[in-house]
Amino acid sequence: MSFFAPEKFTEEAIARLKTELTDKAIIAASGGVDSTVAAVLAARAAGDNLLAIYVNTGYMRLNETKFVSSMLENLGVQYKVIDASKRFYEGLRGVIDPEEKRKIIGELFIRVFEEEARKYGGKFLVQGTIAPDWIESGGGLRDTIKSHHNVGGLPEDMEMKLCEPIRELYKDEVRSLAEFLKVSVAHRQPFPGPGLAVRVMGEATPERTEVVRQACHIAEEEMELASERNEMELPWQYFAVLIPVKTVGVQGDVRAYGNTIAVRAVQSYDAMTAQALDVPYSVLKKISERITRELKSDVNRVVYDITDKPPGTIEWE
Repeated sequence: MSFFAPEKFTEEAIARLKTELTDKAIIAASGGVDSTVAAVLAARAAGDNLLAIYVNTGYMRLNETKFVSSMLENLGVQYKVIDASKRFYEGLRGVIDPEEKRKIIGELFIRVFEEEARKYGGKFLVQGTIAPDWIESGGGLRDTIKSHHNVGGLPEDMEMKLCEPIRELYKDEVRSLAEFLKVSVAHRQPFPGPGLAVRVMGEATPERTEVVRQACHIAEEEMELASERNEMELPWQYFAVLIPVKTVGVQGDVRAYGNTIAVRAVQSYDAMTAQALDVPYSVLKKISERITRELKSDVNRVVYDITDKPPGTIEWE
């Protein structure tokens, strides 16, 4: 097993970036550990010639825009927040296939970045792409497991030159690097680039997205509280999924016909494999009670996913 040295990697990455970034650059900043680490490295290399751009696609977690804005402010980098939610909702109208979703989202991201790059004069796009992204996206002899939006969704006619300083790293190495760089989100759980669009099975309408946004928040909050009470270990990744299946239920003495939410929690080391977590029944019960109570007009059933990776993937789409 190779030994990863974050200090050496940082020195070499900054040196490469100083050579590679010969003009102004923008960086896609999502608030996750991958893009934040890439932003820190790029900022140290490019200084004032770097602009971080956070795009609110409408498929973000609850209060995510406020969180990311505060984090970028604390990093001391130039940044801009773009609300493109209407554009993304329109782009995914009627789309059901998960591969099509990912590719549409990938292209929409690039078009937004291109527009902002023209205003800023940016010639380079820095991304926090890591090894599992391009491995799972396929190519050559590799099968396409799922096209990550920052790999398989890139349009061929992209105007900017791509720069990916942590492309060869795995998630555990990125976290180690984040700790070395004192990044506040070093151990924040992963969030898919396409966002909640791939946690809504089927068409990701604004209404269905809001249901899964609230369900995700409840699942995350209850597991984090349980972890703080030492009732369970904090999962590596934990969230909710909206299934395109309605079932019969009862609210009071009235028939209900509502949506089903699946809760997922896994442990992993590098995202290439994962094991479903044995979440205490009392925690799952609390999550189910809150979701069906707080989202009672939309959801009447909650199930728990116990599938490992493989044969499943961490996200459902």
